[in-house]
Amino acid sequence: MLDETPELDNPDYMLLRLGRRLRKRVGQLDEWWLYYRGRPPLPQLPKNAEAAFIDFQRKARTNFCGLIAGASVHRLLALGVTGPDGEPDDRASRWWQANRLDSRQKLVWRCSMAQSVGYMLVGPHPTRTEDNRRPSPLITPEHPSECVVEYDPETGEPLVGLKAYHNDVDGYAYARVLYDDRSFPYRSAERCSGRRLPWGPDSWVYVGDSDEGEPHDLGRMPLVEFARMPDLGEDPEPEFACVLDTQDRVNMGVLNRMAASRYSGFRQKWVRGHKFARRKDPDTGLTVVEQPFTPGPNTVWVSEGENAQFGQLDATDLTGFLKEHESDVRDMLILSQTPAYYYASDLINISADTVSALDIMHVAKVREHIAAFGEGLEEVMSLAAAQAGVPEDYTEAEVRWANPQYLSPAVQADAATKLSSIGYPLDVIAEDLGETPQRVRRIAGGAAAQKLLAASLLPANPAPTAGNLPDDEGAGTGG
Repeated sequence: MLDETPELDNPDYMLLRLGRRLRKRVGQLDEWWLYYRGRPPLPQLPKNAEAAFIDFQRKARTNFCGLIAGASVHRLLALGVTGPDGEPDDRASRWWQANRLDSRQKLVWRCSMAQSVGYMLVGPHPTRTEDNRRPSPLITPEHPSECVVEYDPETGEPLVGLKAYHNDVDGYAYARVLYDDRSFPYRSAERCSGRRLPWGPDSWVYVGDSDEGEPHDLGRMPLVEFARMPDLGEDPEPEFACVLDTQDRVNMGVLNRMAASRYSGFRQKWVRGHKFARRKDPDTGLTVVEQPFTPGPNTVWVSEGENAQFGQLDATDLTGFLKEHESDVRDMLILSQTPAYYYASDLINISADTVSALDIMHVAKVREHIAAFGEGLEEVMSLAAAQAGVPEDYTEAEVRWANPQYLSPAVQADAATKLSSIGYPLDVIAEDLGETPQRVRRIAGGAAAQKLLAASLLPANPAPTAGNLPDDEGAGTGG
């Protein structure tokens, strides 16, 4: 039996507290994930609708939530970490590349946009070591269904973290309660399902070697949370949370249009004065009417009735459905601050200035993400430095981000030329162009080498010219 005494320093209590929080939000995470993957709830049907219509219903879903989340993920790219002076840091660059953060960061941003929060966990690498023989830092992206953090209600600083996951190999679940100086490992008492971990008092057993836990010297809790733009006092939400109702409305409108297109979008035929043959269905015993009139380009309908008449109804105009769809989609893009050109519609041959104007709110939103996620990456690099045993303080490190605003190469080149003409250093200009810290160093070093080579090729005593003659020699002689 685990001790459920409500104390933050009690790992048994924190295991159950955070585990139950994790279980509580799994349903919400699953709902958001289904919207992100384009599989939201199906539009409602009449109570006695046939099961065959479900497939028709499924085709009515249009995934704009994934588009909205992806639009922000595409603009979020951390290029690397520099020191407080803006110079590239070789050790931080090595940790960055060793943990493949150029690509893995996108996994965290996508979780944050699609499911409100993502995580990075820092720990010792199982095989790689530093020069001082300490294990190198291992930085892994973590899913919100497996991690959760408890914050200090007074300071807002992270206090305790939980990483819980299911091992498909042995069928057991494993969990680790994380503090700023130690961690406590647990294993489920019995084999369980990977989709739903048990969180009862008797569901877990402590598997650590010491009751005091496993110490570490990172100085802070090693699980870093990347929450998507939470409001003060509110839980974070995914990027498309404000348009869920509109997404449902779009799906319902598409379903209505599909139904109208199928049943009345084409001219429906009618016949009168014809006597239809009836027969009894051998399987059901019901009397059914035989339908001899099958539409086709090579068929002719004939009837033996003396006054038989054939005709067709007018087709339903679908223009209203299409305009309603466009209006709903525009509402989604406006409310979520996603550029309108993602849904081109009637935007044809628009200029670069128009694109920039349509991008203003989206870029502003992405810059808010950058400000929040940048703090988290600085925390990750500080933990990596502590794991590597580096004495320098990385809390003042700076994360370099790619410019979220799209600028054409011609515009960027023109801006760089103007900045250079007023004295901006080349390395600063390269930073503004979105180059990585390593590329900035190469560019600055290459430019300096070229200048040095050009200076070395100049003759020691250049031939006199009008520009370098002494004043007395360059002066003219009168009459």
